[in-house]
Amino acid sequence: MKLLILSFYYQPDLSAGSFRTTALVKALLEKLPANAHIELITTLPNRYSSFSSEAPELEEHPGLTIRRIALPAHKSGMVDQAKAFLVYAKYVRSITKSKHYDLVYATSSRLMTATLGAVIARSKKTALYLDIRDIFVDTIKDVLPGKMIRVIKPVLSLLERFTVKSAKKVNLVSAGFLPYFKSRYPDQSYSLFTNGIDDEFLSLPTAQTGNDLNRTLDVAYAGNIGEGQGLHNIIPQLAKRFEGKLRFKVIGDGGRLEALKEAIRASNCNNVELLSPIKRDELINVYQSADILFLHLNDYDAFRKVLPSKLFEYAAMGKPIWAGIAGYAADFVSEHIENALVFPPCDVDAAAESFEKLEISTSVRTAFVDRFARVNIMRDMAADVISVSEIS
Repeated sequence: MKLLILSFYYQPDLSAGSFRTTALVKALLEKLPANAHIELITTLPNRYSSFSSEAPELEEHPGLTIRRIALPAHKSGMVDQAKAFLVYAKYVRSITKSKHYDLVYATSSRLMTATLGAVIARSKKTALYLDIRDIFVDTIKDVLPGKMIRVIKPVLSLLERFTVKSAKKVNLVSAGFLPYFKSRYPDQSYSLFTNGIDDEFLSLPTAQTGNDLNRTLDVAYAGNIGEGQGLHNIIPQLAKRFEGKLRFKVIGDGGRLEALKEAIRASNCNNVELLSPIKRDELINVYQSADILFLHLNDYDAFRKVLPSKLFEYAAMGKPIWAGIAGYAADFVSEHIENALVFPPCDVDAAAESFEKLEISTSVRTAFVDRFARVNIMRDMAADVISVSEIS
């Protein structure tokens, strides 16, 4: 049995897609028969222009070949991302041209890697398993100008239809995506394997913060700084509102970093610290030293369907969670995560009101950690992936 895995990001890159695929590959290697082989085609670390980590272009392991494609230097803009993807797609087509696979697996947030997987699977008459991490067609209507949407959306909708209909099975990382896909592709077979808590965040000592709540409290955010997060619409205003009471530490990079810097200057607040992306062991130390972990998604309809991967590692830390989210993610937090308060995205007054209800203490969320450990989720997902190859 030979499996092709397409994932634009993979370890040691820093992204939800990288962490997810790394865990799945490990689970697959444990479950596949001894004569099986995985060929993984990804990219050299490129998630953030401000973060680099060394990785070989070719790795050979028992049952696994990893090929990393070098991309041209790029930022987080759509044009740069499109150019980078075209380079990736060109090399993937070249590498796979004369090879046979029993299954193609593609994981995608922006649709294109999934579409590439569909093209390869169809050309080789091979089963395709899709892992969908975002509804790209739904998201772009909120982030692109109206004129551009009228031109691009019909094309992307056709690509989405081609891609989804090419798959034997589609996994959705958020149950919030299910109504969208079921209404459009009712005959497709779906599974729901979410993101989860990585091993690095399990069995950590519970780091208690100081008991003096009259001191300045540390609020930490780590992750992408893009239009989807909308941090420029909330953090500077909150920081100014809570000057002398809260200190914000924002770790990450992305297409709206400059907008965030400008909004901080405009708010004239001096309690926001911006830091470049860091490795996960350093990130854990930041989480442990923080009093509160902050999360925010922009006020767009598409984001009412998503389930941010950041919630899982935040919850594992046992710290209070302060989140500007709506829709399915807000419902998920209310149902599963203790001492986590949500407020409507971009609503500074509601955010300030919800903050007053947070309990500034650390506790172990045992039930959540047991249920959403990534290793358990990926073990079940690996079995689901293999079953598709067996029935093809």
